[in-house]
Amino acid sequence: MSEQIKNAEALSLEALRSGDKAEIASLVEIFLDPVYRLALRMTGNEEDGEDVAQESFIKIIKSLPSFEGRSQISTWIYRIAMNEALMNLRRRKPLSGSVEIDRETGDGQDEEIQIVDWAGQPETELITSEAKKELDSAIARLPEGLRSVFILRDLQNLSIDNTSEILGISSANVKTRLLRARLRLRQDLSVYYRERVIKE
Repeated sequence: MSEQIKNAEALSLEALRSGDKAEIASLVEIFLDPVYRLALRMTGNEEDGEDVAQESFIKIIKSLPSFEGRSQISTWIYRIAMNEALMNLRRRKPLSGSVEIDRETGDGQDEEIQIVDWAGQPETELITSEAKKELDSAIARLPEGLRSVFILRDLQNLSIDNTSEILGISSANVKTRLLRARLRLRQDLSVYYRERVIKE
């Protein structure tokens, strides 16, 4: 369980629904950074990330009185933020979402994945700022369906069940998309490290 979920469970739903300013401020403090990071990773740029985070919190605060508590409040918040991020992407690139997702869950005709062994790379090399930039770029290149699962599961540390509930897909589908996302990223970054080895 992530730290945000633990902290969110301590919040009073009754106080949140009734508009208690201190409790709402606590909720915003708990989720401001995670929601912004999710938005930034999904949209790929700071301006859109800030817009998505702002719109998410506007919607969250307006909707608190009607939140029934059927799901964890953290799941509800991440779902709102993810929906805002996806809407932002679709406004920028109409029709891109469903096509990319369908391509990923197709009939196995995906291009062959070639993976370079990273074991020879020193740990310090893997965490340089240049490598982090390359990882961010690789995440931004993932199709929406894979990117959303990877961000929620591997970057936000949410469980398979939480990710499934947020995205409205089965746990099996989460696992499949997560595997595909990890393979895509590994393939993408393998090219980066292979080129670095050749240069050196």
